[in-house]
Amino acid sequence: MSAVLILAGRELRDGLRNRWVVAAAVLLAALALALALLGSAPTGTIGAAPLAVTVVSLASLTTFLIPLIALLLSYDAVVGEIERGTMLLLLTYPVARWQVVVGKFLGQVGVLGIATLLGYGAAGVLLAVTVDDPGGWQPFAAMIASSILLGAAFLALGQLASTVVRERATAAGLAVGLWLALVLLYDLALLGVLAATDGSGISGDLVATLLVVNPADAYRLFNLTGFGDVSRFAGLAGLGDQMAVSPALALAALAAWVVGPLIGAWLVLERRQL
Repeated sequence: MSAVLILAGRELRDGLRNRWVVAAAVLLAALALALALLGSAPTGTIGAAPLAVTVVSLASLTTFLIPLIALLLSYDAVVGEIERGTMLLLLTYPVARWQVVVGKFLGQVGVLGIATLLGYGAAGVLLAVTVDDPGGWQPFAAMIASSILLGAAFLALGQLASTVVRERATAAGLAVGLWLALVLLYDLALLGVLAATDGSGISGDLVATLLVVNPADAYRLFNLTGFGDVSRFAGLAGLGDQMAVSPALALAALAAWVVGPLIGAWLVLERRQL
């Protein structure tokens, strides 16, 4: 286990030196602060809680931005080491290949987690000073924690992509393809099928299953239907009542997207000739 922690610490230090934490935190903080300020503007006329408005806005932003940051952070984790020749050197030490995968993953989760906490924490500080909404902090905290879990799922996918290809350029293209497929095209395809069949060709349970098996949609379901004020403002209260997707199930689906790709990355790396 010490080898895993050493590798995680090295990955975290590399992220700090490469300014990943600073760049991601500044980007997330800028967007989160803008949404926190703008999102509270309509609450006086529609009666929505300021924190509920902010959670809806930030959850929508996170669905697109965090997966992209995670994939950019992890796509060359393994193939980059192999291309530079440092993987062979690393494996001359008493380090197992699974420890390389897990250590790099934990270090990258640390990088993304720090950036997310700093970025969204800035919006939280602003809201704590400007609004009085004690009941809204639970969904806000859950949104931050689940955002890190969503990032971890896409970090694991990036690790897997990095082990199955031979060149960094191919890994970059695969990472972009994963982002497009899971974040954009998946929902468009599902909407297209529903529109083509007028909603009669697919049952509600099947739609719920198709949504929860996608990490981006599982994240949306957890944050936008799991809390009363948030779901009402997001317009998904009815959807949350009709679909048998509990917050625990959505979180379990996200956790599965962390564990599954990591196991896949380890198995591929074990069989790969370096």
